[in-house]
Amino acid sequence: MSTNQPPAPSTGKSIRLLSLGHACVDIYQGAVAALVPFFLTERAYTYAAASGIVLAASLLSSVAQPLFGALTDRWPMPWLLPVSTLAGGVGVALSGLSGSYALTLAVVAVSGIGVAAYHPEAARIARIASRGSHNAMGLFSLGGNIGFAAAPLMVSAVIATGGLRASPLLVVPALAGAALCGAALRTVNGTVTAAATASAAARRAGKDDWRAFLTMSGAIVCRSIVFVGLSAFISLYARQRTGGGDVAGTAALFVLYLGGAVGTVAGGRLATRYGRIAVVRWSYALTLPAVAGTVLVPGPLLYLFTALTSAGLYVPFSLHVTLGQDYLPRHVGTAGGVTLGLTVSVGGLASPLIGAAADATSLQTALTPLIAFPALGWLLLRTLHEPEMPETMTAPPPPPNTPLHPPQTLEPNRPGRHFP
Repeated sequence: MSTNQPPAPSTGKSIRLLSLGHACVDIYQGAVAALVPFFLTERAYTYAAASGIVLAASLLSSVAQPLFGALTDRWPMPWLLPVSTLAGGVGVALSGLSGSYALTLAVVAVSGIGVAAYHPEAARIARIASRGSHNAMGLFSLGGNIGFAAAPLMVSAVIATGGLRASPLLVVPALAGAALCGAALRTVNGTVTAAATASAAARRAGKDDWRAFLTMSGAIVCRSIVFVGLSAFISLYARQRTGGGDVAGTAALFVLYLGGAVGTVAGGRLATRYGRIAVVRWSYALTLPAVAGTVLVPGPLLYLFTALTSAGLYVPFSLHVTLGQDYLPRHVGTAGGVTLGLTVSVGGLASPLIGAAADATSLQTALTPLIAFPALGWLLLRTLHEPEMPETMTAPPPPPNTPLHPPQTLEPNRPGRHFP
């Protein structure tokens, strides 16, 4: 059981600002999948061609995030937060302006690099501001989930009204996010410097457990394949299985992303009570039947199973981040880059395979193998242990013969104060 404590009140504003900034960035991760149906209808792309756009955003992001993480291990780069937010937004905003497939891939890749640059440094700063609180890190991750959930609504409102040529309007969240990141950095610098110094000292004294970290990363890859695969095709699949139109597809994608917000909040609370590893294992186990229901059950029940799948996939999301940081206490940036980057977006590598299988058979047949991945992730997680959190090691031990409760000296009575 975890003894994790809530964050100090002084860090609350920092975490809230970071969470809102996170929402503005992750809108652009969700926006790429939300644009796929519009590329299909306006540009007559095949499933495989449309999934290639998802791959373009994922591939460079997969490679770049660990690299940015390694850089932030050596040199703190807080300025990356507002700059990368703008890059993520500009890439998506330009994606609808050209009919050239190659140019569309290029600008979407720019967006992926922007998202890649944001997450490792943001995770490092959020961990400092949270002071080790699972709930606070859950709130930071919740911002990303809200951004994902808002993406299909934003894209649908803009593109369904004005077509792909209206895509420049999608840059607005990036402008807001850059401002929020700047405000968050000013708050963090003013409130948690001492906590950051103490935590960094404890991490330098820690020992990296690469075996455990790589094992957990394998489980996150399994999660990523399921989530990215469903993100790319759930909108189209919902139209087929429910007989609805664009609204049915947008609703399914919204449910997939919104359920993650519920799962992230629950994950932080459950980990505080039961420990991170236990909660992560159970979430993978319970996700298996939820994915099976999403793929196999017809009609409106698809939305229920999609919500359960989303919650199950996101309960461990913020816990993956802190576990990775604690398995690699001397390489926090690298841990954040991998847990939020390589192993999250690597699922996009499977999207073209799913698209090609859907073109050759059916979308349901192509999605059915996703059912096996939560089980594989659960098997990997069974070998892991709960790592020690550096925040619990920052307080020096008391000198020998120091009483646990030193005597208190009462001051003389003053007006307005009463001593018994």
